[in-house]
Amino acid sequence: MGPISFVKEYWRLLLLLTFVTFALAALFIPGGIMADDSYVDSGSANDNPTNLEYGLGLDGGTRISAPVIGMTAENIDAGAVDDDGRVDRERLNEIESTLYDNDEFELETGDARVSVDDDGNVHAEVFTEEVTEEQFAAALAEADVEVDPDEDIRDGVTASTRAQMITTIQQKINAAGLDGGDAYESEQLGGQYYIVTEVPNMDPDELRDLLSERGIVEVVAYYPEDDGNHTNQTVLVGEDIATVDPPRSAERGTGYEVPVEVDSNAAPGFQSDMNALGFTGEGQGMCQLSGGDDGVNFNHDGPQYCLLTVVDGEVIDAHSMGQNLAEPMAAETWASDPSFVMGAPTQQQAQGLSVSLQSGALTAPLDFSQEQTYSLSPALADQFKLYSLLIGGLSVLTVSGVVFLRYRDVRVASPMILTAMAEVVILLGFAALIRMPLDLSHVAGFIAVVGTGVDDLIIIADEVMDDGDVSSQRVFESRFRKAFWVIGAAAATTIIAMSPLAVLSLGDLRGFAIITILGVLIGVLITRPAYGDILQRLLTDK
Repeated sequence: MGPISFVKEYWRLLLLLTFVTFALAALFIPGGIMADDSYVDSGSANDNPTNLEYGLGLDGGTRISAPVIGMTAENIDAGAVDDDGRVDRERLNEIESTLYDNDEFELETGDARVSVDDDGNVHAEVFTEEVTEEQFAAALAEADVEVDPDEDIRDGVTASTRAQMITTIQQKINAAGLDGGDAYESEQLGGQYYIVTEVPNMDPDELRDLLSERGIVEVVAYYPEDDGNHTNQTVLVGEDIATVDPPRSAERGTGYEVPVEVDSNAAPGFQSDMNALGFTGEGQGMCQLSGGDDGVNFNHDGPQYCLLTVVDGEVIDAHSMGQNLAEPMAAETWASDPSFVMGAPTQQQAQGLSVSLQSGALTAPLDFSQEQTYSLSPALADQFKLYSLLIGGLSVLTVSGVVFLRYRDVRVASPMILTAMAEVVILLGFAALIRMPLDLSHVAGFIAVVGTGVDDLIIIADEVMDDGDVSSQRVFESRFRKAFWVIGAAAATTIIAMSPLAVLSLGDLRGFAIITILGVLIGVLITRPAYGDILQRLLTDK
């Protein structure tokens, strides 16, 4: 038999072996099939012999659910979108500037946003609890936007803001080196939306601290004016930073520093500001302010030229312009290699600064007064992991015993058990490949897959064998086809029934539904046809 004939003859078995091989590679090769250095460098391979990641129920950790603080004026008549769908960005910036500079209330940096959705509708949002609907409407009126505070303004933020927050939180988790973390949206009864954050191996206080830091980073120039008084000017924001290196101890003096590279579009403006404000001339080295645990002390004598590192409105450090940075700026060559260091007095603040710069600012704060918290200790999670393994093994042994008692024929029962196990291996490989954090709900799904998978294989064996001996390939194929129709109909019913659970944000039920659906698809498309081929060769002359 030639290679082509061999493939045509045994393609179902070859397909099963291919999937099992890839699954084993995804499970046991460090980093998986799509290996990356971060996995190996993180050292997680030493703690876990497989590439599987575990969720809260099997690794311990914390889940915090909290709504977003904010208020939204929807579908406002801002005059910023014309009939052809073109957006007037200057008009949007004008409305946003008015929200920051109005007669009704004061906002901190990042507490207002005016945006346009995909349908061309303009929405204005404020992210604070200190503003009433009437004040919000009055502030918009100053920008020539008329809204009804009772009908046009609601509590909560837009869907795009929530989506941005979820992305930022996931980036915060990754930047902090926390494997297996996740963030998603959950709709509560009454229509309120919660942002759900799950992070293994972290207690509630640590996760709450991570989420409470919005990460709005600014570099502010503090310098003297002509009258001798000092003033502030923001010269860089977090979005202007292109790359961030890990924190390190300061090369000179005490404290820590975070090396950064400024975006090429922002670098010329920063260089120009430093030259215009005197930092590269008379201001070189002229900063006596210093940071500490209590922030920066601004009691000083004489003129000060300081670059302030500001995080969430708090000045955490102050540095002077050194000669190595001032000279290329004065020569206007720095913008071609725009790198410098940002300072922080402690290692924890430097790490927080690095995380904030890498992940970006959290669009709005979370309301922790309405939080829902679930936490599990790692020691208890390890017990659950052991019990899950024991229960999985027990289910396999039980199913194997029932199958052998039912058929008392090793030729029929052994391939049935091996095929069912191959299905579980493929599922585990898929979970490892996409870095799906496995939880107790997923374990329940795996056990359900073993049970339903063997059910289908029993249907095939019974349908093929109950009507008498299988005398030919044609008889086998006829009976197998009839059994496969039954299995296909049952699989379709299961997928339809489980789909709402897999789509809706229903917590642990979602993991169970996803594993069950994937197991059904793998069974119908891969393992059931392969078992049919094995059974055919054992029961017929072919």
